[in-house]
Formats: sequence, structure tokens, C-alpha cells
Amino acid sequence: MKKFLNINDNTKGLFLMLLGQLSFAINDTIVKYVVILSDNDLVTLNIIFIRGFFTSIFVLLIIILFTKNNLKFAFKNKKSYLRGFFEVLTAVFFFAGLILMPMANVYTLLMTAPFIVTLYSFLILKEKVGIRRWSAILFGFIGVVVVINPQNLEFGFLFILPIISAFFLTLRDVVTKGIVNKKNSLDITLITSLLVMIFSGIGSLILNSTIQFNNLLYIFISSLFLTSGYVCSILTVYYAPLSLTASIRYSVIVFGIVFSYLILGEEPALNMIVGAIIITVSGLFVIKREKDLGKIN
Repeated sequence: MKKFLNINDNTKGLFLMLLGQLSFAINDTIVKYVVILSDNDLVTLNIIFIRGFFTSIFVLLIIILFTKNNLKFAFKNKKSYLRGFFEVLTAVFFFAGLILMPMANVYTLLMTAPFIVTLYSFLILKEKVGIRRWSAILFGFIGVVVVINPQNLEFGFLFILPIISAFFLTLRDVVTKGIVNKKNSLDITLITSLLVMIFSGIGSLILNSTIQFNNLLYIFISSLFLTSGYVCSILTVYYAPLSLTASIRYSVIVFGIVFSYLILGEEPALNMIVGAIIITVSGLFVIKREKDLGKIN
């Protein structure tokens, strides 16, 4: 621990981003593993609800024990609820894709978010987008086509699910940018966790799905890793600039390939690997251009 505290802040930020992506990947792997054990896709909502319950408790304990935040203010920021709603939509489409498609494919298509951010800036914010960023977006689109493989739509049109998730992820991040600071990060996380828990709980009641008691331990462990991912994401922003750590987000594709193969038995197709490389390279270029233009620091 002392060695970690002695390293410079940028290195801490890189390490925490990597640890956060690893935590999210483990969490998602456990969720899909429990769904497979249950042999019922509908239990996904039960899992998200129970996981959200545990995660909310963990985040609440962190706020109470390690911060001086007044919880009354946490529930007064209306934009936190908007961010939470976009997180709910992100989760709905992400987990639908995760259960119905190989995990590595879902992560790869989710990484189209930087392109969507650029398109959002151009279409909504009326920002000027140069030829190099348009070229990167086109290159990234080629990567998406390679992953989808239109000549053999093995998973039908399910590929649209993680792309829609990436769209709502972009909206979530746009809202987050306008409200987050070092003092309210955990408050926002708590609101988000509670909203995801509430909506998934309502969904599980409507669909009348149940989960086996012996899977609760898996979900508890999943919530620990989810909490770890949340905390690491917050600390990453605190220690290092986004331009430095943003590229590390793509490590989740590698984790997805490894875990889906070793634990879920999902063998990555060649077109998925090639497409992942194309999307990653083009995404990194977009991030670099955002940095060069001073939009991330």
C-alpha cells in the first residue's frame, strides 16, 4: 500500500483505470455465468436488482464512513436522476446484448462510444469536425462491419443492442460532465445504483422471474467487483487526466475475450478480433484528437 501511495498520480490513475475495467469485466462475467446456470434469460433482471441492492449498501457505507457528504444534498440534484435514467437504459441494452451475444463482441461494439461522442458534438453541439476525425469514424465503422459480418449474421440484428447501449452511455457521460466534481462523485454513484436497482426490480416483478437461492453468493461477489469498478472510476478521474487514462478503457475488450473464453466457453471469431483491433485503433485516434483540440485534459 505504501508503494502505491509513493508512485506519481498519473501512474495511479492508469493503474486504477485498468483495475476498474478488470472489475467491470469480472462483474459482467459473473452475471452472465449465473444466467447460464439458471437457464433462464429473464433472471438477468433479478440479478441486476439484487446486485444493485448490495452495491447501493456498499456505496452508502463508503459515503458514511469515508466522506463528510450530507446525504440530503445527494437526492436534491435533479440532473443526477437524469444521469441515472440514462444509466438504466445503458444497462438494459448492454445486458440484453451480453446475455444473447458473446461477451467480447458486446464489449467491442460498446467501444464505439467515442465515435458517437464525436457525432453528438457535430450534430447537436454544432462543433467543427475535421477530416482526420471523420476518417477515424469511418475506419471505426469498418471495424463494426467486420465484427457484425453482414454476410453471416450469426446473431441476427442483436448487434444493435450494444450500439444502442453505447449511445445512451454517451448521453450519460454528457450529463455527468456537467454535474460531477470531487465531492459529489459517490453521491451520483449512489443515485445511479438505486435507480438501476429500482427499475430492474420493477421489471423482474412484471416478468415474474425468480432466482435460485444458491446463486446469491455469486451475485454478492459480483456486487463487490461492481463497487470496485465504480470506486476505481471515480479515483481515476481524481488522480489523472481523462486524456491519459481514456485509452485504457479498451483493455476491457481483452478482459472480455479472456474471461468469455476461459469461463463462459465463448471462442472469439477471427472477424471479431480483427474488428476489435480496427475499432480500438480508430477509437484511440479519436481520443488523441480530442486531447489535441483541448476537449479533454
